Amino acid sequence: MRRSILPLCLMLGACAPGGTGPDTAATRAAPPQISAMPPMRVFSTPSPMPPQRSNRDIARDFLDLAFELESGRRLPYFSRFEEPVLLRVTGAPPPSMMADLDRLLQRLRSEAGIDIRLVRDASANITIEAVTRDDIRRHLPTAACFVVPNISRLDQYRSARGTDWTRITRREKIAIFVPNDTSPQEIRDCLHEELAQALGPLNDLYRLTDSVFNDDNVHAVLTGFDMLVLRAYYAPELQSGMTLSQVADRLPAILSRLNPDGDRMPPRYLEATPRAWIEAIQTALGPDIRGPARRAAAHEALRIAQGLGWTDHRRAFSHFALGRLTQAIDPGVAQEQFLRADRLYQRVPGAGLHRAFTAAQLAGYAVARGDGATALDLLDPHLGIVERHENAALLATLQMLRAEALELSGRVSEARAVRLDSLGWARYGYGADWAVRAKLRDIGALNPLKGPNG
Repeated sequence: MRRSILPLCLMLGACAPGGTGPDTAATRAAPPQISAMPPMRVFSTPSPMPPQRSNRDIARDFLDLAFELESGRRLPYFSRFEEPVLLRVTGAPPPSMMADLDRLLQRLRSEAGIDIRLVRDASANITIEAVTRDDIRRHLPTAACFVVPNISRLDQYRSARGTDWTRITRREKIAIFVPNDTSPQEIRDCLHEELAQALGPLNDLYRLTDSVFNDDNVHAVLTGFDMLVLRAYYAPELQSGMTLSQVADRLPAILSRLNPDGDRMPPRYLEATPRAWIEAIQTALGPDIRGPARRAAAHEALRIAQGLGWTDHRRAFSHFALGRLTQAIDPGVAQEQFLRADRLYQRVPGAGLHRAFTAAQLAGYAVARGDGATALDLLDPHLGIVERHENAALLATLQMLRAEALELSGRVSEARAVRLDSLGWARYGYGADWAVRAKLRDIGALNPLKGPNG
């Protein structure tokens, strides 16, 4: 299940100088005159990074992903599809969804070695039903999208029996429910995470820095690590119905064959994430929670991380979450939290994308101060990383900020070109034109040149 959490790269308007909030800042900005939106931009050839971790760590991750649910319940048996996987799409899928699904299926065949293809037959193993967000939330209020065994339609969910994953020893029929009335990127992200879970791991682990199998939602598309896990899932040495010890016995040889470089890397042995920290983070960033309760939960998550002596990305994410939630009421405290998060992320291998989210926040403060040079220094190193990880919403945000920084530096024509380029990515990342224009206004509101005396 992909959780519906606070967007990580929003709320930049709260950085406006003089204590003004996002609403007042937006009213005094002169939005750029965009007569017509450019075509939506999409990503082309995937270029995932191979996993940069020890096979001993990956083996532990694989077992925790394969034999435990997100709730913490243990799974007694390993399960997967034991025949070529047939997939169909029902409901009302938008055109962008089908194009992204085709790209995803090609990646699963080429990178994970899974025999999967799209059909129209009702007897397909996996059914992806495209429904509205309201339909999804009526069944699971905290979910952006989700996956269920042994049904094929959303209207079967409440009355169906046999949907308990702990009773599954072999996967035969699975349904995935994704929204059809949100941005192309959110739909694509749901496809990646939910189809990967339908085929393989059912768990999410906050200790993973390089995976969509992490409820922090930092990664948008399947990574090199994720594809390795799926390839191992369908290795001929494994089969449905195996126990944890049986899979553990075969896994080292499988990983050595599929990822020989991992045998030469030292393990990191990150400790397991306690349930108390998970619950605090989910409360802080989950939907339908009031501001004071969110901030209290974020403080609790940071307290737990500090008490455990963490210096990894989970401690950094605790600072980041607290910064996000204090931005509107105390920008100074929020900026300090973002700086602490960034310092920690710098020391974490493979946390380049995480730093890009932090850079967006810190660059917003620099733009609000009128410091275009600092903003450009913060933004420029991350543009290529974000594009490689195919996060159009974040890429558009960074480019919009960069356009404001260029204007502050007197590079007006260059700013105009960057801003125009950002809109193509924003149409994919944020969806509707009104959402794109609203984002553009919010970021333009940070620029002091566009204030009443600018």
